[in-house]
Amino acid sequence: MGAPAESPGLVLSPDARVGADVTFGAHVVVYGDVEIGDGCTIGDHVVLGKPPKLSSRSSTASDAPLPPLRLAAGVTVSTGAIVFAGSSVGEGSIVGDQAYVRERSSIGADTVVGRGAGVDNDCVVGDRVRLQSQVYLTAYSRVEDDVFVGPCAMTTNDDTMSRHPPGTPLHGAVLRRACRIGGGAVLVPGVEVGEEAFVAAGAVVTRDVPARKVVWGVPARVVRDVPDDQLLDRWA
Repeated sequence: MGAPAESPGLVLSPDARVGADVTFGAHVVVYGDVEIGDGCTIGDHVVLGKPPKLSSRSSTASDAPLPPLRLAAGVTVSTGAIVFAGSSVGEGSIVGDQAYVRERSSIGADTVVGRGAGVDNDCVVGDRVRLQSQVYLTAYSRVEDDVFVGPCAMTTNDDTMSRHPPGTPLHGAVLRRACRIGGGAVLVPGVEVGEEAFVAAGAVVTRDVPARKVVWGVPARVVRDVPDDQLLDRWA
């Protein structure tokens, strides 16, 4: 399939499947086994379906083939973003400038992955999630619907920092429905933030946060309940 005249430098694999009314920017690379839904917008210098290159010591190294990269209808992938092979992005979602979504991760519908944000491998992100600029979502994290994660917040998944025995499973964060994580917060491996909980900016979360609680500090501690007038059903 040839590059559209309005898309200079487009490299489009003949094996890619492209829906109707898809717009490509300049110098886009689309690998094979990629499915692009109707009405998607692909910005300049985007790479879709990039195969992962893993260290021989990586816990995710596998010879198993990856499923197709699937972009649902109406997805926008912005300038310089990379969406890896084997991932999926739900209808109407946006992957921001210079962001990336790694293999075997799924992004729900109407979700925003902000500028420079990273979604590592094997993550599940729900619908209507907001991952703000430069958020880092570590591998094996789970983010339920309507979660907000502020800019530069990060999650981690390895307590030993690479001193664990081979085959030891890693555990990312679990962010329950409609919880809110402030800018620059750090979540240690395996913590769970409960439904509608609030983590203040700059907090270091070292233990699970109960539902509807406000925490702040280093280490984070419970200071009060989330007020009724801040619950999602008052704002939806």
